[in-house]
Amino acid sequence: MTNQDLYQKDKENYLPTFNRFPLAFIKGKGSRLWDANGKEYIDLLAGIAVNNVGHCHPKVVEAIQKQTAELMHISNFFVSPQQVALSELLVKISGLDRVFLTNSGAESVEGAMKIARRFAHKNGRGGKIISMQNSFHGRTLATIATGQEKYQKGFEPIPVGFSQVPFNDLEAVQSAIDKDTAAVILEPVQGEGGVIPVEKAYLEGLRKLCDETGVLLIFDEIQCGIGRTGKWFAKDHFGVQPDIMTLAKGLGGGMPIGAFLCNEKVAEAIEFGDHGTTFGGNPLAAASAIATIETIAENQLCKRATETGAWLKEKMQELIEKHEELESIRGLGLMLGVKLKSPGAPLVKQLLEEGIIANATAVNILRLVPALNISKEDLQIFLDKLDEILIETKITS
Repeated sequence: MTNQDLYQKDKENYLPTFNRFPLAFIKGKGSRLWDANGKEYIDLLAGIAVNNVGHCHPKVVEAIQKQTAELMHISNFFVSPQQVALSELLVKISGLDRVFLTNSGAESVEGAMKIARRFAHKNGRGGKIISMQNSFHGRTLATIATGQEKYQKGFEPIPVGFSQVPFNDLEAVQSAIDKDTAAVILEPVQGEGGVIPVEKAYLEGLRKLCDETGVLLIFDEIQCGIGRTGKWFAKDHFGVQPDIMTLAKGLGGGMPIGAFLCNEKVAEAIEFGDHGTTFGGNPLAAASAIATIETIAENQLCKRATETGAWLKEKMQELIEKHEELESIRGLGLMLGVKLKSPGAPLVKQLLEEGIIANATAVNILRLVPALNISKEDLQIFLDKLDEILIETKITS
């Protein structure tokens, strides 16, 4: 079947929640994708920061195949060796103490906020959650309550107990905290909000403020974690430890799995029956996550993301100086955003026609979140195509 055939069938049967491109991808390898018509693409989106070790990495594929043949699912009434091994790995690389495995990012955030409220109630506080303006923590009812108003419209009534303050504004958080505040949640690098890193002084001040007031600090590392920014977690750039941290996206190497982690102080407030999941941390997903983490460690992909990201920033800066349409570049490691002077959707479409997959977020930010092991050769092809498009656009405008 062709791209168009599959696109039409998708429109007939699937809920129209995604504004899809008329493309159907059928094969992936490393940083390359192939559509149903046989066209090859360079992928700079990686499933939105999911395929951190590239598509179908041999070690991840082998782990999935082996685990599929042995055991895919058991109830969480029982111990899973893969879940034990993954939990040990996550504790080791995060510096936190306890792990709960989930199926997705939104589920991880829901769980994080739920245990934050449990902790608060046991310590005589209310359950209010403070989040940041322009944040994104998921699309469930509770997670859209933390985020942007555009995702809330038409889904009222929104759950109560949530408020937003400006990002990187410590005084605003201080003013918002009261005796009923349970937690503050933020992304160390805002993703959907425009690839905006947190300021170090702000994060340090926020940690101090939370310690002084008894409020828990939650980091959402769903998009910026698992080596994406050049360290295991974006928090590691700032030397600030949260009470709770959420993960998903890059954790499974393409398999759906998420997690939330917490320190022992929070864990002590949790009792049998306080939370649960049917599929979260099943042997198959856990095996994939173990292989992904091991691949990143064995191939020093955090270091590579730092080096490749610095190189890409430098090359992009050359294009920024050459083309008026490009304004600036920001981000950490291989989580980068190029600020444009106009909406990014037309440029994304032009790049796609040239075989380059990227994404526009926050209207005018070209988001680049490729696999951590992408080659400079593939990135140079992107840079050359971008240069050509901008030259052609300038000539015809």
